Amino acid sequence: MGARKERASMEQSPLLPLREELAQVTPYGAPQLDVAARLNVNENPYPPSPGMIADITQAVARAAEGLNRYPDRDFTALRKALAGYVRRESGLSFPVEQIWAANGSNEVMAQLLGAYAGPGRTVLGTEYSYSMYPEYVRGAHSRYVRVPRRSDYNVDVDALLQGLREVSPSVLLLANPNNPTGTASSEAELIQILQQARETGPVIDDRRTATVVVVDEAYAEFRSPGQPSALALLEKFPHLVVSRTMSKSFGMAGLRLGYLVAAPEVIADIMRVRLPYHLSALTQAAAIAALGHAEEQLRQLAELRERRDNLASWLESKGYTVPRTQANFVLFGPFPDRHQIFSDLLDRGVLIREVGPEGFLRVSIGTSQEDQAFRQALEEVTR
Repeated sequence: MGARKERASMEQSPLLPLREELAQVTPYGAPQLDVAARLNVNENPYPPSPGMIADITQAVARAAEGLNRYPDRDFTALRKALAGYVRRESGLSFPVEQIWAANGSNEVMAQLLGAYAGPGRTVLGTEYSYSMYPEYVRGAHSRYVRVPRRSDYNVDVDALLQGLREVSPSVLLLANPNNPTGTASSEAELIQILQQARETGPVIDDRRTATVVVVDEAYAEFRSPGQPSALALLEKFPHLVVSRTMSKSFGMAGLRLGYLVAAPEVIADIMRVRLPYHLSALTQAAAIAALGHAEEQLRQLAELRERRDNLASWLESKGYTVPRTQANFVLFGPFPDRHQIFSDLLDRGVLIREVGPEGFLRVSIGTSQEDQAFRQALEEVTR
């Protein structure tokens, strides 16, 4: 009797008003599997040092004493700490008014699109770029338009400039270094794009606006010496936004702390759409403590860059096409059946990623032991 009543109740459940455009959408997410070598989501393979863990623990304990109060809504102390880190890493100084942070670069992007995208507007990007960009744009109820990349997977500047002219995007999303190809644009190319974007945005009150150019530098600290950051262009181009994260270089993917550097006017616009108290007191405290260990984290990256370049050279020696990467991963291929290679590697305890151009795979730089496990497994499955 009870079972019949339960079934009847379920049959009478009301239809939920899911947005029509989401009916065929599946939740985003790379596989999370417990394997020996997890090299699919570009994590820093090294956990925080004992010293960093101790400092974070103490900072969070102090913050916990005041959890009955709301956190600092404008997180001024954290923005000061981020400004100090940016100065240390890039040699460029920015006031607190030009720094913003959120729960991962995901929320940074959502806030930017909340301010500058929206219904009836267009966001421009490139093919073979970060797979979350279309998700961000869909969430903003906007149209996403991609322009092609060159055959070497670098940005096709001419195609991008044409796209700016033709679709009048309110925002351009440009990952640099790009994920999943690892390729990076030169400063001269960025200047060309920024100059074009001064008046390619939508028309508002009979005036042509700028396209907000978001240069996503999630992997900036992994770039080779001499590869410039877009931060150097902020003073000249107020419609430029440079987005970064603590997930990769700091080995703090679990913290979820992304940030951006932009003109004060951009920060003011973001504050129109941000949710109040979006950064918890615990997140703020942990991030500030972690930033105190910038020196040791930046030293660690040199070893990861060296092993990245060694792995790229090894893959090239095996006959694969390998775009020149400036990030902590390597794209390689093509394979007639990349899913078979992916599956065969997984059977051997090595998890990588099926992403990017048809036939290509992406592998993150892990520990030296994980890198060796990947090489051995790949040789086994391609004999």
